[in-house]
Amino acid sequence: MAARSRTTLQRGSSRECQRGIALILVLWITVLLTAIGASFAFGMRHEALSARNAVDVAMARAAADGAVERTVYELSRPRVADAWIADGSTHTWTDGAVALSVTAVDEASRIDVNTAPDALLTSALIQLGGTDATTAARLVDAIDDWKDADDLKRPNGAEAPDYQAAGLKYTPSNAPFETVGEVSRVLGMPQALFARIAPTLTVYSRARGVNPATAARDVLLALPNAAPDAVDAFIAARADALAQKLPVPPFPPAAGMSSGAVSTWRIRATASIANGVTFVREAVVRPSADMRRPLIVLAWLQGTGALPAPAASAAASTPDSNGRS
Repeated sequence: MAARSRTTLQRGSSRECQRGIALILVLWITVLLTAIGASFAFGMRHEALSARNAVDVAMARAAADGAVERTVYELSRPRVADAWIADGSTHTWTDGAVALSVTAVDEASRIDVNTAPDALLTSALIQLGGTDATTAARLVDAIDDWKDADDLKRPNGAEAPDYQAAGLKYTPSNAPFETVGEVSRVLGMPQALFARIAPTLTVYSRARGVNPATAARDVLLALPNAAPDAVDAFIAARADALAQKLPVPPFPPAAGMSSGAVSTWRIRATASIANGVTFVREAVVRPSADMRRPLIVLAWLQGTGALPAPAASAAASTPDSNGRS
């Protein structure tokens, strides 16, 4: 009788143990299924957000590209009262859910490394690049040797044998620079110095000097004998003149190195959506007399980082209900 009771107790204890193990297994399976479900839900949410963000970026990109095209149209219109001018003024409007902001300046607002006189390049290297006169003279000679058509070496310049002696796998092109970035390949050009002067350079204006009416502060500072105080005073006077629709006053330090406006425009369009998505398009374009190709696109870039200060300060335009400012 006692043995039977012990057997019954053992069986009951075994069944209780099995039920406990089964309960634990069920709990673990429930936790596992819950984790899998949560992971799946999170993945689906992430995919949905990624898809939505891709759609927003595409919408902002299309709007920015359209803003560039509209700016080209506005700049090409006859010079009527409300016509846009490539003077750095900011034009804003909305296109559906996208807020648009556009500035345009003629490309003579920058220093053309292919056509600028040596004195202007030297001053830019010293004033903006922070180098000394000896280094600047050497770099200008090397720049000239890169872009001229011959293999004759200037006193402080560099031709193919010098690049080979330095262990470089390339030599000067003996042709005008095709991009501003190409200037960084000139023998002896410090990359930190190039980074400081690059925003002031262009290869598209074909002008010997710069246009003081649209040039940014750094470009004006690059002019020989342009003191910071004189530059700041001129920028303030220029802003007042533009705001009052008056001619921009002359800038004496630019004498001999100034250029009028050229028909090559640098357009920067920013498209922003309320959820924070922003796309910046920067383009350099030149109208053409060829009806089969009325517009030549010289550069089509995606802008990055913070927006630069406008080349010429002017009050932002206020568009009407049709988006025209």
